[in-house]
Formats: sequence, structure tokens, C-alpha cells
Amino acid sequence: MSETVKVAILGASGYTGAELIRLLDTDPGVELAVLTADRRAGQSLGAVFPHLAGVKAPPLVAIDDVTDWSGIDVVFCALPHATTQPVIAGLPDHLKVVDLSADFRLHDVDVYADWYGGPHQAPDLQKTAVYGLTELARDAIARARLVANPGCYPTGPLLALMPLIESGLIEPGDIIIDAKSGVSGAGRSAKEGLLHGEVSEGIHAYSVAAHRHSPEIEQELSRAAGHAVPTTFTPHLVPMNRGILSTIYVRTHANADAATLLSALTVRYKGEPFVRVLHGGALPHTRHVRGSNLCLIGAVDDRRPGHAILVTAIDNLVKGAAGQAIQNMNVMLGRPETAGLALQPVFP
Repeated sequence: MSETVKVAILGASGYTGAELIRLLDTDPGVELAVLTADRRAGQSLGAVFPHLAGVKAPPLVAIDDVTDWSGIDVVFCALPHATTQPVIAGLPDHLKVVDLSADFRLHDVDVYADWYGGPHQAPDLQKTAVYGLTELARDAIARARLVANPGCYPTGPLLALMPLIESGLIEPGDIIIDAKSGVSGAGRSAKEGLLHGEVSEGIHAYSVAAHRHSPEIEQELSRAAGHAVPTTFTPHLVPMNRGILSTIYVRTHANADAATLLSALTVRYKGEPFVRVLHGGALPHTRHVRGSNLCLIGAVDDRRPGHAILVTAIDNLVKGAAGQAIQNMNVMLGRPETAGLALQPVFP
């Protein structure tokens, strides 16, 4: 591999593709070599995303028209769920791959089939995939050829909960996650339920007790606990473009309180560039992470003894998708982890 990392983005016309381009353009060590978008094939990047018209990038092409992968180092797959498996299976072995869909996140292919409505199409490849929650899987990511980028909803809660479960400070089987996301999490495709008149001036829960990120959350919490961990997870759609705020209710162990939990998280994430633990009763806001790769974590004591409330905030398109994917690429290639990601949040 040359000093310049040559990148292909498959599915470059969606919100996540746009974020990958926006962030990678700030890294002089990266070249955008291939951008695919079947429905927008032949168009320039500026025609699809006017805000990115100044980015040096090739025209968009159809995936099937990319026949020479020899000059590419890394592929980001930002394709719809259940479409990525055959695409990645057909890529040359020399490519590093970060998949931003759900196609390789679930280790058990039978669980995948139950939740995504069909059999896994690359089960042998699934065995090699690493679940890419960067701060908690860095060593495995560094050795991986294929990284399954975590879902946007699981990222904040897992960063908050997994160290606390591993340290025995909370009860794994008594966790409730109440999460609220901006509309961009539903993608860029035209959908009636996402029209302004359908979404604005209101909030609603959806996929209650049936959201596809539930098995992903439970898979990782179970790994931290060493046994099966059921959770209650309820997502909500709120009328904002970006951000996820997760309010997490836990039962504590060994007389632990919110200060104990925050102290443990502070130790665990010391030196981490993108995870910030808040103290003094401060709680995160989505406006404090907008446009950045940050995850903010706060905690307070519940009024009920032996219980605490954790709150996390991320930008769903950055730390919840494109930013974490670039962070994983950097780890896979042994590059500075903050390359392309040293952007402060946008406020207001």
C-alpha cells in the first residue's frame, strides 16, 4: 500500500456516504478513488450533494462497472441491509473492508435470518468479521480484513454499559434503553412516514420490542457478561436531522452509585480521543456532538436506591456510522486513529 490510502465507497449517494466523503476529504493521506451509486451513476458528486461540490472526487458509477480493484486499499460499504453480503464476498482478498450495514454484525447466522428475513448469503465470511466498536475491540480490528461497523443505536449504550458489566458494577439482566434518533437515521430514500408533515412537531416510538438493533445490543452485552443478557430497547423518532440520545436505566451492584459508575468509565476511557465522560451531574445533549465523532456519557442516581440512570449522546451519522467506520479503517491500517476525524462539534 502506498502512503496515500485509496478508498472506494459503495453506496455513496446516501447520508452515510456523504459523511464518509465529507470526513475523508479532510485527510490529505486519503484519495477518493471510486464512488458507486447505481441510481446516480454518471452524475458528479456535486450534482448529488451540492455541499460537496468542492471535493476532488470521481463521478459516481454503478458497482457492476467497477472491474479493476487493484489500486484500491479500503472499501467502505454503505449499502442497504441484506445487499452487502454477496458484494463483499465478490471483492478481491487484498481489500480491507468496513461494512456499515447490518449484514455482518450478528455472529449467529440463524439469528441474522430471524431478524432480517432471509438466510445469510456469506456465512463463511461472517466467521471472519470483527464487530467494530473501536474503543472496545481495537486489537481485533487491527488484525481484521472485514469489520462490521456497529449500528447507530447500539454504539452509545454499548460504550456506556460494557465496561460496567465487565467490572461487575451493574446487573446485566435489568437494563432498559430508551433511545431517540434524528430522521437521518432512516436513510435518504423517499418514504411517506418521513415527510416533514409526518415527522415535525411530534415524537413517536417505533419497532417497539422488535427493532433489529436489539439482538446486536444483546449480543455484545452478553459477550461482556459471559452469559445471555436480555434487554428492553425502545427507539423513538424525533424531528431533528442528526443525533441519538439514549437514556439507560440500570440496577447497580456492591453499593455502586452514579459517581462510582462514572469513575469506572473515566478510568476505562482515559486517553480515548472520542469518548468523554461527564461529571458533576452534567448530562450530554445531542447538540454537543453534532458533526463530530464524539460519544458523551453522563450518569445520575435514580431516586430508587440501588439504581442509576446513564445518558449517552452521539451524532448518528458520524460516531454512529461514517466516523466510527473511518476510525476503524485507521486502526486496520495502523494510521493515527484521529486522522480525518479531528472535527469539533457544530454549535448551535
